[in-house]
Amino acid sequence: MNQHVRLCEVGPRDGLQMAKGMMPAADKLRWIRQLASAGLREIEVGSFVSPKLVPQMADTGVVLPEALTIPGLTVCALACNLRGAMAAYEAGAHVLAFPISVSETHSHANVGKGTDAQIAMMASIVEWVRAQSRPMRIDAAVATAFGCSLEGVVPVARVAAVAEAVARTGVDEIALADTVGYAHPAQVRDAVRATQDAIGTTLTKLHLHDTMGLGLANVLAGLNEGIRGFDSCLGGLGGCPFAPGASGNIVTEDLVFMLESMGYQTGVDLPRLLDARAILAQALPEDPLRSGVAAAGIPKTFTSTS
Repeated sequence: MNQHVRLCEVGPRDGLQMAKGMMPAADKLRWIRQLASAGLREIEVGSFVSPKLVPQMADTGVVLPEALTIPGLTVCALACNLRGAMAAYEAGAHVLAFPISVSETHSHANVGKGTDAQIAMMASIVEWVRAQSRPMRIDAAVATAFGCSLEGVVPVARVAAVAEAVARTGVDEIALADTVGYAHPAQVRDAVRATQDAIGTTLTKLHLHDTMGLGLANVLAGLNEGIRGFDSCLGGLGGCPFAPGASGNIVTEDLVFMLESMGYQTGVDLPRLLDARAILAQALPEDPLRSGVAAAGIPKTFTSTS
């Protein structure tokens, strides 16, 4: 079994996009540097979206170039259309994350167009990026893959079909995203198996939320199906502003604790990761931070494999 698990910290993007406060760019960069120093090698630092819709991301064009100066860090950015993808590329992003919702209703609420139109946009982005001189990895997030607060149940067959259509655009990697946090382990198992049957190893990652308290259980279900990549957020911040009821991401600290305790290697220094919470607590005093490990402390029995 492959014992290494790749983590992408999405706090500076997903974690902050629903924050009550506005985190200054200087604090974001201090936080990103501390996350990197704790061993997180891939961080989603922001998104190139309308500042009118998501004002917390208005400074991504400032933050991203500075993040590129951090040695060994893979810098990711999210965009929802070709214009945003071009901005991410021109800013120097190593990875572009692009959301494509399985739910038509959520797709219209999130990006203003339906699923098929968003897949066509993805194809245009892939074509444009491949024509540029510098390579940029293109990741697609198949959103609302486990249910939608606007539309209800999302059939597994529909998830696999959308993932297959996305794969045909030529993206490098695909994630299944539990945008609203409704998934349970059996559902994760079934959706991952169906998607693997449809697109094989292009499915690399799960993006999970903890709305129902099942985030880490769903990670375990993904691990059992061979998934070795997960998004998470320090303090469990985050959610989708266009999906009513969606709450925070799975907690990076608790995810690292679970994986390392099980013998998986994350490369993350847990005590240093916990230290990074102080920047968030100071910059966002109105936003509560979650974490069982932070509340209880690291047990004396904990042994890191990284």
